[in-house]
Amino acid sequence: MDSRTDTDPRSSPERAAKPRGPRRVLLLHGIWMPGASMAWLGARLSAAGFEPEVFGYAGAAAGPEASIARLMARLDTPCHVLAHSLGGLIVLDALREQPQLPVRRVVCLGTPLCGSAAAGGLARKAWSAAVLGRAAEVLQRGCPPWQGAAQVGLIAGRTPHGLGRFFGRFEGENDGTVAVAETRLPGLRDHAVIDASHSGLLFSAQAACLAEAFFRRGRFGD
Repeated sequence: MDSRTDTDPRSSPERAAKPRGPRRVLLLHGIWMPGASMAWLGARLSAAGFEPEVFGYAGAAAGPEASIARLMARLDTPCHVLAHSLGGLIVLDALREQPQLPVRRVVCLGTPLCGSAAAGGLARKAWSAAVLGRAAEVLQRGCPPWQGAAQVGLIAGRTPHGLGRFFGRFEGENDGTVAVAETRLPGLRDHAVIDASHSGLLFSAQAACLAEAFFRRGRFGD
């Protein structure tokens, strides 16, 4: 499913109703972003009746492996997850390691689930490899096809504004850092493409609306 019209989540008739199922939503940021980068989306989810919490981690410095154990401890009660970029890879790795965790639905924003060409380009250059740190391996390899119990949806951007285009050769639509093709992992419950850059996904009213819909119904559309 590709969504092509911008929608303001404040106009959704569902916003007055309390979410059925988990209200708790754990928010994960991307590799170089602070936890505060998820604040705008968190405010939108809070206004929709959810209870957002930010999970902060040191993406490049400590590496994803160091964060997974702490993340598992935060996922021990029923919840949904909204994760940007590298955050999505970390969540799915945690759910593969502990498939019994009570996570119902996961929305990934611009996550290179099939591996990142831009990360590969950075890793091949001595002067730029250090910026990926210990996250380089997981960003390049991506994920195997999803077969877990949690329903996973992916929102990709197609506005090519970002430094990633200087390090990876993108074929087709991309958000400036991740190609849309790199987000189409087999096993996803739903997939949407919107007009946003990689960082712009964090401030997109349409992305917020789609995430809210997925947490409510397991689909981005009706």
